[in-house]
Amino acid sequence: MEYNETRPSKELAAFIHFYWELKGSEFDRKWERVFPDGCAGILINLGNTCMTDNGSVLMEYGKTYVVGAMTSFKDSFIDTDTHLIGVCLKPATFANFYNYASQNELTNETVEFEKSNSFNIDKTVTNPTDYFNQFYSERMRSKHIYLRSVINDIHASNGQISIYELSKRNFTTVRQLERNFKKLIGLSPKEYSNIIRFQNALRLIKNSNHNRGLLDIAFECGYYDHSHLSNEIRRNTGFAPSLL
Repeated sequence: MEYNETRPSKELAAFIHFYWELKGSEFDRKWERVFPDGCAGILINLGNTCMTDNGSVLMEYGKTYVVGAMTSFKDSFIDTDTHLIGVCLKPATFANFYNYASQNELTNETVEFEKSNSFNIDKTVTNPTDYFNQFYSERMRSKHIYLRSVINDIHASNGQISIYELSKRNFTTVRQLERNFKKLIGLSPKEYSNIIRFQNALRLIKNSNHNRGLLDIAFECGYYDHSHLSNEIRRNTGFAPSLL
């Protein structure tokens, strides 16, 4: 399997994490697993029909799909002729480009986009980075990211800040914060914070030496104990910590 990421233009860097391309190889016939990261994405299938969402969705050639924020892992079957190209949006930026349903209607879903929102096949094949930069620059509806300061606070604390403290710092109420997160991200503030905390723990586990125990990482990341972290890892990845 060949996977590559490219950065968007400077103008779009605040709204888009990266563009990506995945191609199967002659030896590929396997399930590929992705973990929740709090982001929504858009992709086009340029290869054979691809099975995703743990086998419940078939993505067809030439069609564009929106993938909502996830609360658990998701498997896709990568075959020899798989060819997917997509865009990973930053949290709460979907509404900057699309006039669409509230994001909570897309949570954990992969939905085919209507033609007016779909990518052009020929332009995507020719030069996806240039095409996506032009596509999103022309579609930008607003340069204001409504939840940016709240999201920054969550990331600065590695997901350990309380929702009450978040609302207090950002001069809003917990209830209003809940509504805005559901609408713009598809997750509650608590769910999003838990994902960021999990992602931080995952980085520490992968980058730590063997002398550092899971209990030590659990405490650093704000989990109650070893079991609490283990359960969160299993829920988000489907794997035991020892298999990461």
